[in-house]
Amino acid sequence: MNRIVALDTETTGISHRLGHRVIEIGAVELIEGQLTGRQFHTYLQPQRRVDWGAQRVHGISDAMLVGKPLFSSKAAELLDFLRGSEMVAHNATFDVGFLDNELRLAGIPATLAQHCRITCSLKLARGRWPGQGNKLDDVLQRLRIPGNRGLHGALKDAHLLAQVIPHLR
Repeated sequence: MNRIVALDTETTGISHRLGHRVIEIGAVELIEGQLTGRQFHTYLQPQRRVDWGAQRVHGISDAMLVGKPLFSSKAAELLDFLRGSEMVAHNATFDVGFLDNELRLAGIPATLAQHCRITCSLKLARGRWPGQGNKLDDVLQRLRIPGNRGLHGALKDAHLLAQVIPHLR
């Protein structure tokens, strides 16, 4: 069985090394290239302010995150969802770096790579269309997949990525 999970995150800023945190995780399951309807989605309380630049990208404000769960309370559910899959993310280095940092901060002695195989769809797109723009918006436009992204959202972007994945193989 070919099980792929398309995953995206939204964060408080550009680098976990600067103390930024994950505020939204969206992931959708594909089996044999077809969406199954199974998904993982959560907003998270980052215990820090959302940078204005990041908020302009995703529209998620500090006020929207009041009362949301901490990553540590959702980590086991996320790892269970990813376990045994091929996890695909567009610019996987970014998402995996943030999620591995969240696992570390939560005191969980694991990395995503210990639970799933990680594939970067941005690297695949660059191999398929070298020298061209390969951000997710570029790839969606090239493939004529209606995106209407506007503000980024982890679950919405995971669904869009799921439509791109078959074109990268």
